[in-house]
Order: sequence, then C-alpha cells, then structure tokens
Amino acid sequence: MTRPLDLIAAMPKIDLHLHLDGCVRPETLIRLARERKRPLPETEPERLLPYMQAAPDNANLTEYLTKFDFVLPHLQDAEALELVAFECVRQTADSGGLYVEVRFAPMLHTRESLSADDAIRSVIAGLRRGEAECGIPARAIVICMRHHDEAVNIAAVEAAARFAGHGVGAVDLAGDESRFPTSAFRRVFEAAAALGLPVTIHAGEAAGPESIREAVERLGAVRIGHGVRAREDPEILAMLRERRIPLEMCPTSNIQTRAVPGWAAYPLRRYAAEGLVVTANTDNPTVSGTTIADEYRLLHERLDMAPREIAALVLNAADAAFLEPEAKQALKARVLSALASLGLAPDHKGA
Repeated sequence: MTRPLDLIAAMPKIDLHLHLDGCVRPETLIRLARERKRPLPETEPERLLPYMQAAPDNANLTEYLTKFDFVLPHLQDAEALELVAFECVRQTADSGGLYVEVRFAPMLHTRESLSADDAIRSVIAGLRRGEAECGIPARAIVICMRHHDEAVNIAAVEAAARFAGHGVGAVDLAGDESRFPTSAFRRVFEAAAALGLPVTIHAGEAAGPESIREAVERLGAVRIGHGVRAREDPEILAMLRERRIPLEMCPTSNIQTRAVPGWAAYPLRRYAAEGLVVTANTDNPTVSGTTIADEYRLLHERLDMAPREIAALVLNAADAAFLEPEAKQALKARVLSALASLGLAPDHKGA
C-alpha cells in the first residue's frame, strides 16, 4: 500500500497565492546585489536568509511584512523582475506544481526607472519564460497596496487592464489589513469592475470577518486571500459557502502572522467539511520558509487530512484559477489525469 505522504508528494499541486517579493531566493538576491553593486549585510545565502525569513517568534502581520522592505530595493529593474518571476514558476514546478499565480504590486517597483507597465511587462516575460521551460501555465495578479493612496491604486488597476488576458488574470488588495480597512478602497475596485477585471482581496487575516463581507459585497471579490477569521461569524461562513467564494488559505504564513494561534486552531479542514471552497497555498515561500509541497504535507501531518481530502483542494484550485476558459479546461484535465493515476480522482463538481 502506498504511504499517504508518498501520494501527497506525487500528487499535482496548484499555488494560487504566491507573492513575487516573498519568493526571492537568497542566492538570487546576492546575485542581483552583486551585479548592481548594492550592499548586503551578508553575502552567504545561509547568513542572508534571516534577513529575508520570518523569525520563529514573529509577532504579527505588521512585523512579517518588514521582510519585504529588505528585498524591494533590489527589484527595481526589468531584468530583476523577470528573473524572480521565472524562478517563482520554477520553484512551483520543482514541487510538483501544475499551475501558479504570482502576485505583485507594480507600484512598488517604480522607485527608479520603471513604470507600472514596465514592471508588469517584465513579470509577464518571466512567467512566460517559466511556462516555456517548466511546461506549466502561470499568470500574474496585480496588487493594489493598502498604504497607497487612491490615485496610485487606480493607476495600478488601469495598468493591469492593459495586460488583462495577456498574462494578467486579476487584481488584488494587499498590505497591512489591521491599519488600512478594506472599506477605504471601494472606488479603487469600482474602477476594476468598470474595466472588467476579476478581483481577489486579502481579507479576514489581520482584520475580522467584516473585512471579508466588505471585500465580497462592496469590492466585488470572487476569491478571498486567507479568510481564516471567517469562522468568527456564522453569517460570513454561510455567505462564502452559498456564493462558492474560494478561499486562498496559506497555512504556514497564517500561523506565522498570528492570524490563528497555531495548527490546533487552523480552520482549513473544518471549512472544507462545512462545504466551503478551500485551497492551500504558500503565500511567501522564502519569507515563510515553505514550498507548495511542504504545505500539502503539513495538511496531512498537522491536520490529519487524507490524500483524497487534499486532492479535493487541488481541484478547487483548478476551478478557481484566473485562467482563460480553454486554458482552465486543459489544466483541470491535466490535474484529473494526474490524480486518477494515483487513484485519487474524487467525485468533484467544481466551484
């Protein structure tokens, strides 16, 4: 009999929630800094990693987000963005991933010579290189930042629209949810709706379930990033279940940011059992010290999820992907075929 962990390692994987600037390898950052003659506090990967990775005693989301400030100065030109985007695809493929969505805030990469369009174009170039070399599709999600003003975020949305269907799948809202309420961004996402852009919103992580309601009912979110605090309000759980809103849950990251106190309280398996559409993702592979393969393994080891339960999450992710219809059908067929070869194809009706 095949061991559960062997089945989980072999099954196809999908990462819908991965941040570009949270996926930079220490080796890559050293290379970028050396080529651009920028200083780093350490030049050996193992010594540099603590500057890039969340500490075991990380206090909250605000502290977790400081790790991105260390990396961003090195991601201000086209070559750097293309390289890191390519490596995001390769890292996913190396973990058995069949699809990845890489999200980033183009306005964070315009400190030097790049425009928002330049940043998006560079990331898409890296994703396409990854697709060609790794044989898996990849799409970009353009992020609006909570600490940016309205005009800057609307400009990011407008830039995303220029690449919609040509590498960009959706727009997002990210940043410190505890300090910048979701309700402050209604006009930004009215602009996204007017341009026909699908929306996913980080909500219910550092703020409570009211942030999820706002994201869905007022900002037009068709997916929710994280959503771990939905459990605090039965009405929100019912809304997510009835509307079939997929949750992009990120177990390791959610525990590190103290969105939940630990694995014993992590609600992913409960949500799935209650009929919510749940997916498992990495969030920030370098910052959180994880891979998509690690996340699937931890679901078994820490939540006692069987391979068949995890396989259902993979199909949820395929259904939820921000892919063009034909590409989505091809992805779903590939996932089903891979699961069937492992004896894990579930009776799945889709999201």
